[in-house]
Order: sequence, then structure tokens, then C-alpha cells
Amino acid sequence: MKYLCLVYHEEAKVAAHPESEYDAVGDEVPDDRKEHWTSGDSMASSALQPVQAATTIRVRNGKMSIIDGPFAETKEQLAGFSLIDATDLNDAIRVASKMPTARLGCIEVRAIEDLNGRSRARIDQRA
Repeated sequence: MKYLCLVYHEEAKVAAHPESEYDAVGDEVPDDRKEHWTSGDSMASSALQPVQAATTIRVRNGKMSIIDGPFAETKEQLAGFSLIDATDLNDAIRVASKMPTARLGCIEVRAIEDLNGRSRARIDQRA
């Protein structure tokens, strides 16, 4: 089963960490990615540009609105992601817990919904 691990942190708090601490976590990321690729856990991963570079798009009643920046009102911002292949939620949690970025913020683990063969009515009922 595929899980998306969303990496969140407070950009201001991360920027306030001593550079050596930030660099130490950053130095672990390539080895962590290589380990997950080698084991077959990881399918894709990337950091995101700072939240100031985000654009939020909504379409309501056929009209599109564009907002500069993120729409969510939270202290933590989405900073990156890893798409992993795990046997179940416990396995996905095990993989996510080893990600160095979990020490700077949090990792939200969510299963990828398989929409193949699902009717629109069934999808709409979940909303």
C-alpha cells in the first residue's frame, strides 16, 4: 500500500536552530533517502520551496480564486514529502519515524486512496 508522508515544520523555528544542528539533519537526508530507495520503501521524495512561494487555488461555483501563499492557518508549514510503499500503517510509521526531518517538525502519514473503479457518487460521499 502506498502512503504519503507529509513533512511539516515551522520555518521560523527551523531558521532559528543553530546552523550546525540544521546542517547535521540535512547531512543525514541523502543517506536516509538512499536507505529507503535501496530497501524499496521510498518511491519519491522532495523538499518544497519556502511557504512564501506557495500559491493556493480554489474553484467554487465555476470561479477560480488564487491566493498567494498557503491557505491553511497553522504554525507549521508543509515543507516536503515522501511517497513510500509500506505493507500497512505500522510499517509506514516505522519508515516515517526514521526520517531525519521528523526531528525538526512532524511527519503526517496518510494512505493513498485507490480511486480506480470507484464511482463519483462514492467519492462524493466521502467529502
